[in-house]
Amino acid sequence: MALTLLNARMSRKSYQMWSLPAILPLTSLLLSKFSLIVPLSTAQGIYFQLLQASPFIIKFCGDLKYAVENFETVERHYSVLDDLKLQLAERKMWLASSIHKGEEEVMIEVHKELKQVYPDIFTIIVPRHPQHGKEISLGLQKEHLSVALRSRNDKIMPETNIYLVDTLGELRMFYTLTPIAVVGGSFIPGLTGHNISEAAAAGCATLTGPYIGHFLNMAKEMQQLNPLSVRQISGDGLVEALRELLDDDTILEAHRVAAKQAYQALSHGIIENLWHVLAVHIFEKTRRR
Repeated sequence: MALTLLNARMSRKSYQMWSLPAILPLTSLLLSKFSLIVPLSTAQGIYFQLLQASPFIIKFCGDLKYAVENFETVERHYSVLDDLKLQLAERKMWLASSIHKGEEEVMIEVHKELKQVYPDIFTIIVPRHPQHGKEISLGLQKEHLSVALRSRNDKIMPETNIYLVDTLGELRMFYTLTPIAVVGGSFIPGLTGHNISEAAAAGCATLTGPYIGHFLNMAKEMQQLNPLSVRQISGDGLVEALRELLDDDTILEAHRVAAKQAYQALSHGIIENLWHVLAVHIFEKTRRR
């Protein structure tokens, strides 16, 4: 049986541990069991070589996190999108995705400040863990904000301030609904971010926080192609960054186009490259046995 390690990643801390003189022989033996290692980046590939993996089995194909579903297909599968688009057509909106416990406080404060400038602002909050939704809902009600819950199929009324998507598997649908996405899991120390390429693939102006772990490599790749493609911003700077986008349709469109183009450039050919590498190094060798 051939073993393959896909989108292989190792933190510096893990590398330092696995490369200790007492552990390195075991690490080398472990890696020798793999027929193919496909690292997340070329830098990650170097880590595995330094841990004595054979350079002949290390093949970089691109970051598989870029391989997300076609969003045009997503839109066709969700008829509910049409209803939401009609209800929200005249309202300014933004989305906070994959929000972890504690980050909802940041997003609520941002919403309240934006509401002073845009009275009809509509904020969509998608908690990372749906069970966190009820707790967020109670907090919103204490702030005298009108909230609708996706899990209850609440109707969006003219006075609704916040739509809480406390369900699983619908984030991509809501990325196609909103022009602006703030990707969470990144605004509190100790968090390590989430996949910003999903928001970019949907054509959202994409923002994320300062604590994004290994997704920093993705952010840098996108920014190298176009600095407007993704912005890293602290919670304190989030209101100003959102106002810049909400105030000027030209600036908003520039960020949206930059995000999508960066995603398309970085995702191009990844799956094809992976299948080719698998065919050469795994499938053909397996057939010969």
